[in-house]
Formats: sequence, structure tokens, C-alpha cells
Amino acid sequence: MALGRRILTISVVAVVVAGSGYAIWQYTHQRQQTQRLARGFQTDGPVPVIAAAARRADVPVYLDGVGTTKALNTVTVRPQVDGKLISVAFKEGQDVKRGFVLARIDPVTYQAQLDQVVAKKALAEAQLANARIDLERYQRLVSTNSIARQQYDTQKALVAQLEAQVKLDQAAIDNAKAILEYTDVIAPLDGRTGIRQVDEGNIVRASDATGIVVITQLRPISVLFTLPQQQLGDVTRASIHGELAVDAFGADNKTVIDKGLLKVVDNQVDQTTGTIKLKAEFPNAQLQLWPGQFVNVRLLIDTLKQVVVVPTAAVQRGPNGTFVFVVQPDNKVAVRPVAVAQQDETQAVISNGVNADERVVTTGFARLTAGADVVVTNAESIPPPGSAPSAQPKRDRRGPGGPKREQRSDATPTPPR
Repeated sequence: MALGRRILTISVVAVVVAGSGYAIWQYTHQRQQTQRLARGFQTDGPVPVIAAAARRADVPVYLDGVGTTKALNTVTVRPQVDGKLISVAFKEGQDVKRGFVLARIDPVTYQAQLDQVVAKKALAEAQLANARIDLERYQRLVSTNSIARQQYDTQKALVAQLEAQVKLDQAAIDNAKAILEYTDVIAPLDGRTGIRQVDEGNIVRASDATGIVVITQLRPISVLFTLPQQQLGDVTRASIHGELAVDAFGADNKTVIDKGLLKVVDNQVDQTTGTIKLKAEFPNAQLQLWPGQFVNVRLLIDTLKQVVVVPTAAVQRGPNGTFVFVVQPDNKVAVRPVAVAQQDETQAVISNGVNADERVVTTGFARLTAGADVVVTNAESIPPPGSAPSAQPKRDRRGPGGPKREQRSDATPTPPR
């Protein structure tokens, strides 16, 4: 019994000692491995990066907005007289000029009315001519007291009455001519016709709400867009120097499909949205803009002259603000705080912190620290500051030390034994 306990105690002690030894070995092994990895990271050599040179350039300042395309003018062509539509002279979607005859209404009734008033005027003119002759005769007779003065005055009043009648008939003729001309439905402006609302042979009336066709003016065309009210001051200051340029983008939001000018800034801010409405006009020579279409626009309000710009990818953000990694002439990087005036998807304007021609890192930030050695993989395209481009000597593919040792063609020959 005592022997069994002793064996159990010895076994337990052996297990404990073995476990402790394994734990100590495991800890030592992991520590050595960590130290080896740390030494490996320290001796991996320069960090490969891609760099770009800061440069000076003129940078435009834009304000972006979303707008709706609207025809410069839209007209619903309605008949001005009632009658039968005897012909339609346009095709749907046709470009027409001002004065183009779109349709014709039966003119027979209106021509007859014109003929009536013309004949009535001729009758009044004949009566007036006879009355004037009698007036001249009465004037001679009254001077010799051959007739009463009252008869002369009555004739004079009759002449004035007939003269007024002639003028009234002339006005009726002008009105009848205008009504007759209304039987030709003409285009009031240059534009494109839409879908025809009434077919030939129908009776049309001046009171019809739908009209015959709608004409929209597409060249030029306008775009209504909005900007936040905070940008109103920038727009008004820039517009003092003249009309501002506006670009309209296509569906990819990258391609400029037309260039126009800002025409109107609305006279009040929309209090419900806090935005200001603006109107730009585009020539639309290629008909890339269409009424009712949503379009992205950008308004040019300024151009920054010869400012320092770097790729946007070079600008990093940390707890203390924005910074860049600048590659020094000795191929070490320095962390440089910068002030970014503005930036977009491709480039950033640096107002302070980087000079032109300095190289900034754009790719390879994972292992970068201040003072780290780097190798610029695109160094051939970006020379270091202050260095002139020169031809690089070709390097032997077998290594910088020349031929390999196995090739003993240039070595001292071994004397025979």
C-alpha cells in the first residue's frame, strides 16, 4: 500500500516537472522566434514605394450641382379661328423655322367675310365722293346767298359722317384680313415639333386646350440647377467679372457633353431647402441635352494660379491632421504636415507644407515610418529634386560584381602539380 502511494507521488512529480519544462521551452522558443522576426523586419532593406512629384499648376475651382434641362421656349400651337383642318404641313419631330406654315384651316368663310367688308367700303367711298361734290357746290352757292347756310352745314356733316364710315370699313377689312391669315397656322419660333395632337379633316376651335402641336426650342437650351445658400456669396463675387462658365456632364458623370454660360441667379433663397436656383444656357449644337432630363453640372467660379498640387492618394490623415510622406534626396522619408486648400478625386491643392518638385509617396504606406529607407520603384519617371536626368549605365545581369566566380576565364591559372 505504501509502495503504491510512493509510485503515484513520483509519477505526479514527474508529470509536473515535464510540463514545466515543456512550458519553459515553448516560451523560450516563441521569444527567440519573435526576436528573429523582429531582426528580419529590421534587415529587410528599403521599403518599395511609388512616388510622384509635386508640381505647380492652374487649378479651376468648381461648384457642383444637379439640374433639370428645360427648353428655352415652349409653345403650344393652337388655332386662332374655328374651322375644318384641311392640311397638316409638318412631320412629328421636325425642326421648323419661325413663320413655317404648320397647318391650314378652311378659309372659305373668312374669305367671304373679307369680300363683304371690302364691298361695303367701296359703297361708302362712292357715297363720300358724291357728298364732297355736293359740298363744293353748296359752298359756292352759300357765298352768294343762293342757299341757306343750314343746308351747307348739313352737307358738311354728311361728308364727315361718310369719311368716318370709310375708316370704319377699313378697320373691318383689316380685321377680316387678320382672321383670314389665321387660317394658316404658323410656327411662332424656331424649334422642334412634338407629337401631333389633331389629324387632318377634324374641326378645330380656338378654345381647344390641347392645340395642334407643341414646339420646343432646343437650340439653345437652358438648365435649371440649385446650389446651397452657403455658396451664394462665392457665385455673386465671381459673377461680377462677367458670365460664368458651366459644364454639363453625361450619364457617366465624367464626360462634358456641352459648355454653357450662367444667365440668371434667382432673386431669393428657397427657405424650405436652403438652396438658391440658377439658370444656365447651353448652345446644345449636338442635341445632347433634352427637355426634362436630369443632368449634373459644375460651375467655374475661380482659377487658382500656379499652386502646388499633389495626387490625392498622397494625402494621409492622422490624429494631428493631414500629412504626406516626402522622399528626401537620400531616399529617406519624412513626415510632413500639410494644409489642403481643396481636393478632388485626382489631385489636392497644398497651400502649406510641400514645395514644388518635392517627391511624395502615393503607394506603399504600410511599413513607412519617419526616417525609413525607401526605394522609389518609378524613379526613372520621377527624378529626385535638383538632379538632371542622365543615362544610366547598363548593369550586368550576373550581378554588380561582374562575372560569377565559376567562370575562371579572367582568373589566375593554377599551375599543374
